[in-house]
Amino acid sequence: MPQTLGNLFILAAPSGAGKSSLIKALLEKHLSSDAHNNAMQVSISHTTRASRPGEIDGVHYHFVDRTEFESLIDQGAFFEHAEVFGHYYGTSKVVIEHTLRQGIDVFLDIDWQGARQVKAQIPDTATIFVAPPSKEELKRRLTERGQDSTEIIEQRMTKAVSEISHYHEFDFIVVNDNFSAALSELDAIVITRRLRKEKQIIRYQQLFNNLLGS
Repeated sequence: MPQTLGNLFILAAPSGAGKSSLIKALLEKHLSSDAHNNAMQVSISHTTRASRPGEIDGVHYHFVDRTEFESLIDQGAFFEHAEVFGHYYGTSKVVIEHTLRQGIDVFLDIDWQGARQVKAQIPDTATIFVAPPSKEELKRRLTERGQDSTEIIEQRMTKAVSEISHYHEFDFIVVNDNFSAALSELDAIVITRRLRKEKQIIRYQQLFNNLLGS
């Protein structure tokens, strides 16, 4: 994909590590700023799972049935897709590419398998792994959410070990022990990526043309 002003970020973490809360807080922080270059958004994935209470189609996910999802796979519509707990999840190519060309940073909330698929197609993607401070704390967070049965929580804990084993594949690691500190670290990663030479040349090309003009 051609160089774009927008940055693509991937955040992966075991369920309960606080990844979604961190993304939400980061977006709220940047949206409250008047700075023009603070535009960012979370990619809205397609999924075949049923919506949960409070979830809105087109806002939280694009909810589709299995037949439609498999048709989109055949069309090559996804940067990545995976089946998790019996349901498909996928990231649209067209939407991501269009958003990045507009200079908007995009966050993908996907697992390590999806991160591999996207990174292979867009090597410039910044991958971030969010880890919990301990297994005990992870289980406490999953239990206190009150969304899953004991059986599902145990499944998520088992899956968490598998996910955490891939932490070394990511460009950045954030341990979410203290939420404010983790948010600051995530924000620092975003700022660092925005300040890279490649992005600054695109952002300030006219400035440098003027500075170097006779």
